Amino acid sequence: MKISKLVALFMLVVASASAQKKPNIVYIICDDLGYGDVQVLNPEKGKILTPKIDAFAKESMTFTDAHSASAVCTPSRYAILTGRYSWRSRLQQGVLGTGDELEPLIAENITTVPKMLKSVGYKTAAIGKWHLGFKFVDDEGKPVEVYDGKKVIGPAIGSTVPNGPVSRGFDSYIGFHHSRVMKTVIKNDKVVDKMEPVKMLQFLADQAEDYIVKESKNNTPFFMYLALNSPHSPVVPSKAWQGKSGMGDYADFVMETDDVVGRVLEALKANGIEDNTLVFFTSDNGCSYPVAKVGKLENEFGHYPSADFRGYKSDIWEGGHRIPFMVRWPEHIEANSINDKLICQTSLMATCAEITGLNMDDNTGVDSYSILPMLKNKKAKTDYNLVVHHSIHGKFSIRNKKWKLELTPGSGGWSNPTDNKARKENLPEIQLYNMKTDAEETTNVYKKHPRVVAKLTKKLKHIVENGRTTSGKPQENDVPVDLYKTETTQNTAAH
Repeated sequence: MKISKLVALFMLVVASASAQKKPNIVYIICDDLGYGDVQVLNPEKGKILTPKIDAFAKESMTFTDAHSASAVCTPSRYAILTGRYSWRSRLQQGVLGTGDELEPLIAENITTVPKMLKSVGYKTAAIGKWHLGFKFVDDEGKPVEVYDGKKVIGPAIGSTVPNGPVSRGFDSYIGFHHSRVMKTVIKNDKVVDKMEPVKMLQFLADQAEDYIVKESKNNTPFFMYLALNSPHSPVVPSKAWQGKSGMGDYADFVMETDDVVGRVLEALKANGIEDNTLVFFTSDNGCSYPVAKVGKLENEFGHYPSADFRGYKSDIWEGGHRIPFMVRWPEHIEANSINDKLICQTSLMATCAEITGLNMDDNTGVDSYSILPMLKNKKAKTDYNLVVHHSIHGKFSIRNKKWKLELTPGSGGWSNPTDNKARKENLPEIQLYNMKTDAEETTNVYKKHPRVVAKLTKKLKHIVENGRTTSGKPQENDVPVDLYKTETTQNTAAH
């Protein structure tokens, strides 16, 4: 072979390597998967088999003190995609439901993770659940009724979604809005099909595999946001998984979820891009007690979806928002490592920015700290030491490594005692727990530590009023934020 051809071949290889210098980034987000539902995180009280996720943990860094930004899904997803707490938006409690879901929660001028990554050459795809608000309109642009006041009607095939995921930074989208309209399959900005919910999970896995196969042939890095529908209600394990656990439909659905996660990871490996793909695996909040029939799981089978933590989905207590969080990036992150540092899913945005060499604007990712130093060195020091929690009823909590202050007398959610019941029992309006000695939140020590209460309350007020958690120019919240909500509004629509 002539020298010139060798040089040309060398230059081609260099150019190809340079084009794919940045890693592919994949988010796998389960829906209502509890911390204790993953067996490797809950070896003594976790009875549901999750072999694929457990194997993934051996290849990853597992964070044992990671949190969703809220104890319910819409605000958690908002925070994941914007690096901003959802209570800075119009959504002050609950999730998007009938009526208020017609307008997108993510404002058009807010930078999202896919918008950010597109600016440095990424292809971006969303697959699965959205639940961040959009309209369905007909050919004339008139809104299509989804509800008749009592039941879901659903938009017709061919209806348009003018302000969905492809208007918020994603090049492509296929999935559904939320559980109450899961039969409606949306592709990009059109309703394209109707589907029985029992088929949805495997459908999403198929879509993810197809996307990986297609993009593995290109030199352009990609960002895939895969938001599964499971094990959220409707709890509908497919026929092949029905009865697998011997513990009921919810446990079957968790096992099927585990297998789907395995399918996605295997697709990365089979298509030769595993080593240059950064994978985040997590859940949007804790396990839903009524949906999972937790009483039966715990009493009959000894399975505890929140492990040893108190509370479940909706609550300000740990079971509401402490979630599985594992990160794999071969040759960059130490495999089979444990990190006990406090983090929140808002951190994903700044982490992706640092990995791809981006400097975020002053008004972007205002609650997002990069955890890249922790990923590269689990002992790395960080100034990321405060997380704000939020319950379904909009109750606030602030946490540092040692202390957790909760501005509510009860669970702030569905678990007993609810806030109303707590007040009837004359429980104090605030709770303070030492998370180093009492992670189960059994002993309220607010009376013993008034200075801690005062210090954390002041810090929380500053975070709210300053419009950001990170350093930088103060920002505006979209609406006034009431730190002390004294009335509980029941909001369970489309949860």
